[in-house]
Amino acid sequence: GIGTVLVKEGEGAEDVAAAAAKLRKKDPKLSRANFMAALKDEAFFKRLQQAYPQLLGSAAKAKGVRYRLEGYLFPATYTVTENQSAEALIAQMVAKTNAVMTPYMATIQKQKLSVQEVLTLASLVEREGVTDTDRGKIAGVFFNRLDAGMPLQTDVAVMYALNTHKTHLSNKDTSVDSPYNLYRNKGYGPGPVNSLSESAIKAVLAPL
Repeated sequence: GIGTVLVKEGEGAEDVAAAAAKLRKKDPKLSRANFMAALKDEAFFKRLQQAYPQLLGSAAKAKGVRYRLEGYLFPATYTVTENQSAEALIAQMVAKTNAVMTPYMATIQKQKLSVQEVLTLASLVEREGVTDTDRGKIAGVFFNRLDAGMPLQTDVAVMYALNTHKTHLSNKDTSVDSPYNLYRNKGYGPGPVNSLSESAIKAVLAPL
């Protein structure tokens, strides 16, 4: 291999693109532009969907997403081989997500959730909570709000809407007109906002 790409928990697709682009001197195909273009390529997404229909079926139907594969680039260290395309690297990440998610598919169906919904909540839980207990409690709060028809009111999604990382959001921030603004919009929003850990998935499937 010519190097590795580390996908960190809680990072977004654009961070992953930047990490991959560090190898572009050794592999010009891994430019940031190529990585982002692959993420936006619907034909490439359809090929992945055919390979992993259970994993990507609900992502395919999502409306208003920034990147259809956001949240499906699993946190791990990936080995990059010579002349590897951005598509091949992304496919490796999606394959890893599929391997992690497969044991949970029956539970997701039993709970009448979609994979997109589970990964969306897990991506929010990932950034809102640190310990497993924290995450379980936050997932519980989210489900209570969903059941009550309330917005999720999570800063993590608003920051994604604004494409910023702030510690404090203003009233102007939380009124931004975006499908990812889960202060204004009820429900799950379009989809995940970052890569997430198995701990966050478990929290969503067994909330406290």
